[in-house]
Amino acid sequence: MLYHPAMKRQNATAQAVTRPGGAVRRCMNIACWLVSAALLGACGKQGAAPDAAASRASQAQARPSITVQTVTPQTRLWPVSVSAHGSIAPWQETLIGAEVGGLRVMDVLVNVGDTVQQGQVLALLRTDALQSDLAAARASWTQALALLAEARANADRARQLQSSDAISSQEAQRALTAEQTAQAQVDALKAQMAATELRVSQSRVVATDSGVISARLATVGAVVQPGQELFRLIRQQRLEWRAEVPATDLHRLRAGQQARVLGPSGQSVTARVRMVAPTVDAATRNGLVYVDLPVAAAQAAGLRSGMFSGGQFDVGQVQGLTLPQTAVLLRDGFSYVFTVGAGNKVMQVKVSTGRRVGDRVEITQGLSADTRVVASGVGFLDEGDTVRVVQGAAPASAPASAR
Repeated sequence: MLYHPAMKRQNATAQAVTRPGGAVRRCMNIACWLVSAALLGACGKQGAAPDAAASRASQAQARPSITVQTVTPQTRLWPVSVSAHGSIAPWQETLIGAEVGGLRVMDVLVNVGDTVQQGQVLALLRTDALQSDLAAARASWTQALALLAEARANADRARQLQSSDAISSQEAQRALTAEQTAQAQVDALKAQMAATELRVSQSRVVATDSGVISARLATVGAVVQPGQELFRLIRQQRLEWRAEVPATDLHRLRAGQQARVLGPSGQSVTARVRMVAPTVDAATRNGLVYVDLPVAAAQAAGLRSGMFSGGQFDVGQVQGLTLPQTAVLLRDGFSYVFTVGAGNKVMQVKVSTGRRVGDRVEITQGLSADTRVVASGVGFLDEGDTVRVVQGAAPASAPASAR
């Protein structure tokens, strides 16, 4: 009997349907195959995920994080200075007071801060009483001159008569004595008149030198006493910086050395050392150094008497390694720089810094002169970062991927 293929498939299907549990087993086999395929696919994905992550990490690590420019430390001459603090004071301050007593202040012509010239009138005192005394002295002096003229005439006549024995020697001597007494009286009254005139002139309180008025105690209507202070005058408007320098540094300072004094606005004034004190304060162990301040420069910088200011004394020059200030990173209270090594990887190096002049900072410890250092943008770098080094200027801003 002949069988067609379609008949064979029909018979197989009929057997599967009619065979007990055949359909169930077939479905279970198909389900197991599907689960196995899903598990194998998941395992394949999990095995490939770490490899892809590692590949991306290696690519990110190899990619430069920032473009930088490198520099090497330069050797320069750095000024050696001694820092100090002290007060601003007048070079010399003159006390101007009353030379006569018992007179009332009639007018005050200047105030604090006024610039005056030598001989300028500062205040006027009432002179009514002195003028009366001067008039009386002049009258007495005029009377004494008349009596002197009479006494001289009598003395001349006595000298003539004495030679002819017309008068006695006693009368001649009396005439001569009267002449001498009259002359002495004239001289005394002349001196008294001059003293009164001097007192009148002293009623005009004048400046003893050119300068600026720093204090005014004179008040209109007050009665002054001899020697009473009425004004204070800073002579020639000159100020000085009285710097307190430790005793260990005094030997480095000499008269004529240059100093820089800082004003309240930060402006520095170039000055000269006038004198170094020969003694040291036993309590503070500091010595005073007197520094003359140029008048115009001190006024422009806003320096005034009584201020407390800092400054420096230039005592020489030494060589030192320097870097741009942009190459030094201040982190956690310490100074660091980033050096570029093999593979353009950066390394954070701790350094010690010294003085700063302009845009450069002195490196006192931690670097050698041939080390390549990142010039700028160090705030965006970390230890081990890979950078791209260029010869030109570094970019002004950091890229988005910089930390």
